[in-house]
Amino acid sequence: MGESSGTGFVAGLEDVVAAETRLSGVYGEAGELIIAGFPVEELARRASFEETAYLLWHDVLPDAGQLAHFREELAGQRNLSRATLDLLRAVAAEKVPVMDALRMAAGTLSPGTDEEEALALVASLPTIVAAYSRMLDGGELVDPDPELGHAANYLYMLTGEVPGAELTRALETYLSTVSDHGMNASTFVARVIVSTRSDFVSAVVGAIGALKGPLHGGAPGPALDVVFEIGDASRAEAYLREKLGRGERLMGFGHRIYRVRDPRADVLAAAAERLYTTDGDTELYELALGVEQTALRLLAEHKPGRNLQTNVEFYTALLLHGLGLPTQLFTPTFAAGRVAGWTAHCSEQRALDRLIRPQSLYVGDKDRPWVPLEER
Repeated sequence: MGESSGTGFVAGLEDVVAAETRLSGVYGEAGELIIAGFPVEELARRASFEETAYLLWHDVLPDAGQLAHFREELAGQRNLSRATLDLLRAVAAEKVPVMDALRMAAGTLSPGTDEEEALALVASLPTIVAAYSRMLDGGELVDPDPELGHAANYLYMLTGEVPGAELTRALETYLSTVSDHGMNASTFVARVIVSTRSDFVSAVVGAIGALKGPLHGGAPGPALDVVFEIGDASRAEAYLREKLGRGERLMGFGHRIYRVRDPRADVLAAAAERLYTTDGDTELYELALGVEQTALRLLAEHKPGRNLQTNVEFYTALLLHGLGLPTQLFTPTFAAGRVAGWTAHCSEQRALDRLIRPQSLYVGDKDRPWVPLEER
C-alpha cells in the first residue's frame, strides 16, 4: 500500500480552510451568515440585487449615482448573441434539461476583460434561463426591458408581464440571500479554475456544473414535491413517518454546515409569508407550515441529538413556486443569484494569483510486475 507523504487526508476537505475572503462568512454553530459585513437578514430584506452584486464586487454599497450607472451597465449586457440563441434553440429541440442548457449557453459568452466577463455573466444568465424556458414551452421570446431592474426584468422575460412590487421584492430577497455562501462546492470550483489563470466564463461554466448536483443546488424542487404529495396537513405525520422508517432523507431539512436553523431559511420564510399572504395561495402556505412543523418534530424524535432544522431548500421551493416558476427553473434561478458571488470570488482569486493545487494520498499498490499480454 502507499505510504503517507506527511499530508493528512480529510474526506471532502471538511474543516480545511482553502481561502481567506471578505465576501461571506458562514458560522454553522451559531446559525449566522454574514455577506460582505452584513447579516443576511439585514441585507436580503433591504437590498436590490444590483446593490448586493455591487457590494460583493466593490466592498461598499453604491451611492445613487453609482447604482444608476451599475444598473445601466447590467441592462446593457442582457441581450444574447445570435450564437447563444442558436445553441439554445438547438438544445431546446432535444428537450435538454435547463441546467445543462444554461451550462452550455454560458460558455458561448464573448471573452473580454475580467470586469467585462463578470458583467456579461451576471446580466446574461437570467436572459438565458428565461429565453430557454420560453423555447421549451413553444412561446415567443421576450426581449429584456432596460427600464426594469434586474429581478423585475427576469420575471418579465419569463412571463411577458411586468411584475408587481411584491413579486419583485420577493425575488430580490431570494437573489440576495443566495448570492454568496462561503466556500461551497461551486464557488470552490470557480476559484480553482481562475487559479490556473483561466477566464471568468470558464470558471462560471464549471461552477454551474457543480451547482446542478443534487448535493449542492440541484435539490430544492423535491422539498416542495413532498408538500404536494402530502396534500393535507392531516396526512403529514403518517407520510413523513413512513419516509423516515424507510431511512429516506427529508428534503429541505438538515445542512452539512448549520447545526441550528439555516438563517437563509428564516429570511426566505419571512419573504414567503409576505408573498403568499399578500397575493398568493394561502392554503398551500399553511400546508407547508404544517408539514415543516411535523417534520421538525419527527426528526427530533427519530434522530435525537442531530438537531436537524429547516434549510434553505424548503423555503426556496415555496418562494419560487409562489413567484410562478416551475420546478425546473429553481436551480437555474439559484445560479442567477449565486453568479454575483462566483464572479466576486473569481476577482479575489485573480488578485491572489496562486494556483490551487492540493495533494492527494496514494493508496494503491507499488512495484507491481508487468504481465505480458499472452499471460493475462
